[in-house]
Amino acid sequence: MKKIFSFLTVAAGTFFFAQSTINFNGCHNLFENQDFIFTQTGVSTNNKKIYITTPVNGDQECGGLGTCEFKIEWNTTQNRWEFLADSGNGDFVNPYLIYYNSTGNSSALNPPSNTVGTWVENVAITEGACGGNLTDTNSTISGDVHTSILGATAVKKGKIQMFPNPVSDFMTITGVSNASSLQIFNSGGQLVKSLDFTTKLNLSSLKSGLYILKVISSDSTTTELKFIKK
Repeated sequence: MKKIFSFLTVAAGTFFFAQSTINFNGCHNLFENQDFIFTQTGVSTNNKKIYITTPVNGDQECGGLGTCEFKIEWNTTQNRWEFLADSGNGDFVNPYLIYYNSTGNSSALNPPSNTVGTWVENVAITEGACGGNLTDTNSTISGDVHTSILGATAVKKGKIQMFPNPVSDFMTITGVSNASSLQIFNSGGQLVKSLDFTTKLNLSSLKSGLYILKVISSDSTTTELKFIKK
């Protein structure tokens, strides 16, 4: 494993995203007990946010490894969020994969916190020096991250109800006004069904388990309700 990660010089235009930041503190054996600030630098082709650590002038030391430059972005091929360290060239062409999270929420535009899904340590690169997967006891990931399985910023249940719950085949939804569509996610945060709004759902094709129903209104507000498929 190459033990030097160097800082990438970010184009001046990235200040446009300055308010969209993530704070990370973890993997102390490699990166010491210090905060790293990620700033959104753009979005990918599938509209997922991209974050790179700042400052970017080499001022932040990194546990005897030189200076650290990190990146969090969505890997479309692997269908997961990745925490990357630059390989030393300042371009992230061949970065080191430090952590990955494929269970947080594939539909969210920003990465999950350390309590959503599992940020898995890539021991092939870290040689186990990070002490295992990220948790809320060995790390901090805060700021522009989603902290629920759906990554919603606002949940409004109102008087919406659904029954029966648990459900075998058909479910009825009541108390909904101005709804435009429905989405159903499994317990891993994966979208399994998407359709125009209807008050009677045929759920017979779903496997047994816990699901989250997301009701999307015409003004883009959302309501999330959990149900169990028998």
